[in-house]
Amino acid sequence: MKLLKLAGVLVGASVLMGAVHADELTGRLKKIKETGVLTLGVRDASIPFSYLDDKQSYQGYSIDLCLKAATAIQKKLGLASLSVRMVPVTSATRIPLIANGTTDISCDSATNNMERQKQVAFAVTEFVTANRFLSKKSAGLKTLDDLKGKTIVSTSGTSNLKQITTLNTERNLGMNILAAKDHAEAFLMVETGRAVAFVMDDILLSSLAANSKAPGDYVVSSEALSVEPYGLILPLGDTAFKKVVDDAMINIYKGDDIKKIYAKWFQSPIPPKGVNLNVPMSPQLQAVFANPTDSGEPSAYAAVPEAQKQSSKKK
Repeated sequence: MKLLKLAGVLVGASVLMGAVHADELTGRLKKIKETGVLTLGVRDASIPFSYLDDKQSYQGYSIDLCLKAATAIQKKLGLASLSVRMVPVTSATRIPLIANGTTDISCDSATNNMERQKQVAFAVTEFVTANRFLSKKSAGLKTLDDLKGKTIVSTSGTSNLKQITTLNTERNLGMNILAAKDHAEAFLMVETGRAVAFVMDDILLSSLAANSKAPGDYVVSSEALSVEPYGLILPLGDTAFKKVVDDAMINIYKGDDIKKIYAKWFQSPIPPKGVNLNVPMSPQLQAVFANPTDSGEPSAYAAVPEAQKQSSKKK
C-alpha cells in the first residue's frame, strides 16, 4: 500500500542542554533522532478524535494529544525542529503499520485490550467509552435481542466487530453482520437502509449522528455491550519511546491542558459543521486522568455510569 505525505508541520522548541545522543538511543527514538521525522497514523472520519475537516486538514482530540507528545519527543531528543508526517490509516491497517515501522504513533480512537497488547503497546488511556449500537428511531430497536435476525454493520478491523460476531454466535441471534471499510461507510449503510444498526463506540456513534443530515432521526442504545478504553497506539516493547509519550500524557492530565483540550473537542463547536457534541467528562475519565493507566483489562475501569448512558440517549 502506498502511503502519501498528506500533511507536515514543524514543531518548534528550544534544544535542551544535555539532550541524548543518537548512539545512546534505540528503537523509534533512535530513528526519529536520525531522520528528524515523527510519523503519525491518522484517520479520515473518526470524529472528534482524528478526521479530515472541510479544508482537508487532519484535526481531532487524539491528534492534539499526539502533537503534545511530538513536542515532548523533540525536547527529549534535543532537536531544533521536528517534522511531523501524517499518514492515513484505517481500523484494519493501523496496528500493522505500527508493527512494521511505517508509523510511530497511531492517533485515533483505538480500544486498548489484552489481545491487541500482544501486537502493540498503548499509551496511558486518553478516553473511556462503551460499545453500543446506533439505529433509526423509527425502527424501535432498544436492546441486542431486538437485532435478532436483522442485518447490522460494524467497521472492519475493530474490536466492536469481533465482539458483536462473538455475541451473535453465543446468543444465537442469527444476525447478518456486514463489515464496512470505515465509520462513515457504516453509518451510510444505516442511513440508506442497508443495515438496521451500526455497532460501535458510543462517542463515535453520537458524533456521526450529530453531523448527519437528520440528527434527530437516530438513537444510540442505552444498553452497553462493553467498556472501551482508548489509547494512542505505540510499538510493542519499545519502553523508552513509550515512557516519553506516557510522561507527556501524564503531564497533560495532571495540569489544566487536558481540560482545555477536552472542552475544545467535546464541549465546543467543532469543524466542519460547527456541531457541539456537548459530552461532559465522565466520572470514569476523570478517574483515569487522576490516576493514569494503560491497562487493557475492562475490570480496571468502572461500569458505564448512568449519567453517561442518559447522555448517549439524548443524542
